[in-house]
Amino acid sequence: MTETTQTAETTAKKVTFADLGLSDTLLAAITKKGYEFPSEVQAGVIPLLLNGNKDIIGQAQTWTGKTAAFGLPLLSRLDMNKRGVQAMILAPTRELAIQVANEIQSFADRGVKITLLYGGQNISEERRALKNGPHIVVGTPGRVKDHLITKRTLDLSTIDYFILDEADEMLNIGFREEIEEILGHTPDNKKTLLFSATMPREILLLAKKYMHDYDTVAIQSKSTISDRITQIYYEVAPRNKFEALSRVIDMTVDFYGIVFCKTKMDVDEVASKLIGRGIKAEAIHGDIEQKNREKVLARFKSKKISILVATDVAARGIDVEDLTHVVNYSLPDNAEVYTHRIGRTARAGKTGTAINFVSRTDSRKLFGIERLLKQKMTKGQVPGAREVVDIQKKRMVGNIANLISDAKLSDFEAMAKSLLELGTPEIVLAAILKDAHADKFDEKSYNIIAETPQMAPNGEQRIFIAKGKLDNMDPGSLIRFIETEVGMKIGDVGKIDILEKFSYMNVQAADAEQILAHFKEQNPRQPLIVQAKARNSDGGGGRSSGGGRGFSGGGSRGSGFSGGGSGGRSSGSGYSGGGSGGRSSGGWSGYKWGGAWRSRSSSGGGSRDSGGSSYGWKK
Repeated sequence: MTETTQTAETTAKKVTFADLGLSDTLLAAITKKGYEFPSEVQAGVIPLLLNGNKDIIGQAQTWTGKTAAFGLPLLSRLDMNKRGVQAMILAPTRELAIQVANEIQSFADRGVKITLLYGGQNISEERRALKNGPHIVVGTPGRVKDHLITKRTLDLSTIDYFILDEADEMLNIGFREEIEEILGHTPDNKKTLLFSATMPREILLLAKKYMHDYDTVAIQSKSTISDRITQIYYEVAPRNKFEALSRVIDMTVDFYGIVFCKTKMDVDEVASKLIGRGIKAEAIHGDIEQKNREKVLARFKSKKISILVATDVAARGIDVEDLTHVVNYSLPDNAEVYTHRIGRTARAGKTGTAINFVSRTDSRKLFGIERLLKQKMTKGQVPGAREVVDIQKKRMVGNIANLISDAKLSDFEAMAKSLLELGTPEIVLAAILKDAHADKFDEKSYNIIAETPQMAPNGEQRIFIAKGKLDNMDPGSLIRFIETEVGMKIGDVGKIDILEKFSYMNVQAADAEQILAHFKEQNPRQPLIVQAKARNSDGGGGRSSGGGRGFSGGGSRGSGFSGGGSGGRSSGSGYSGGGSGGRSSGGWSGYKWGGAWRSRSSSGGGSRDSGGSSYGWKK
């Protein structure tokens, strides 16, 4: 075994992608995406995979560019004339599998076929994609095993490369048995690559059992984020990002910053909308001619515009002092790009703010960046429309006071006297304010931001399962039921509440998405498992705290559960639901917060849901 250790110092020579031996086609794709220099893990792995004959272990944190580290040389080594799957990539979660496939596809030629396999996706479509002859298959262990062994729709006997991404996480989740079964259906002469953030004993045992002589590339990472940068993230649905951005900008005095978007289309759209709101903003991306880009940058540096909306490619080399904010309208694909982006603020001893807009599917990426940088971001609350308007009104009063104290108003005095002849001072000022700031001071000028499912600080989401004690469910059997139905291994499980006829469970956001998608596909009208929202509806209702009052008007009592036709209120671990609750004396068929699931109720008296159990559970 040969061990190669890469550190920050060993890559200080600024190796370029061209130095690594990649083809001109791949170099063009890399340049198009805005990457200049390889990350440490890329500089270590790419030459070994391109030119070496050994297996490879890469020890590096999440979001250090591992996907490109194996994806780029893998694309170089593909034989486009060969039939059969050439590379199998296993990822622990659906979200990571999607990201890996998308990243590799973004570098690939049009002829390269990549097939994604994961639970919750239409399995018939996956079967058709496999029949189409993919060169690369990316998937989660449970779904890959299902195609490989159960349905026999996947053949790995022809693969040249087997890649385990985030192997430690896969073992933590409990995928060892599936991994070994899948490896048992692969040829001995393949090249195996194993990537892991940590090297526990189980990883080393796996390597010893299934890998040949291997090289090791170990990356020692260190945080380079200045402690003068305040990092904030806002949980918003993609459709609400612009509204949230507008409110943050309007709440901020003298906002001067860069808004980073993933695509040129996003850049143009965001910049156009900002300009439409009267904000001095301009766009910059690769499709804008160089001379025009230089003019935009000159206006930005001279502060004739206050916001630059840009892609990473176009923002290369931008060196602007005094930036107050950097906004990640879309989170970047790795921590190094994130560090480079937000490092543009808080220079020369000053402070700055990094704003990140995060959708539910970005949760794993967010926590990966936090883990790599060893820094926790502050969760922000998007300000309400009334709050923004109140702040702007107070700010205007302050600005007027400052103008009066300057006493440089002689050019406007004659006009002021003419205006005062039109009515009382109050009426005239009100008319002027309406003429100049009607939209600015109107709450209706801000769109409604819909509630997004709450995500706990550790990335958990709460789900409702229409099975409980009467179905002989305990924590173990509930988890096994879900895993069997979805064909996946659930990672860390948080609090579990099991009542007579239904249950609640806290799972990681990525797992929740996969579980909910599967049961929605099985029964779109009445899925067995749905998102549970721990929030009140407007109006009255019941109250629960362990065992509180039940449905309004029905006299049922619940243990940790309250509902009602006009909302509910919960304390402790109780959950309240708006929408259409009901009395139940027959038996629950399920309940979805918001009214899609309802109790099957019979006329007359109430029912009792008592003895609900609450578990704190870690697998």
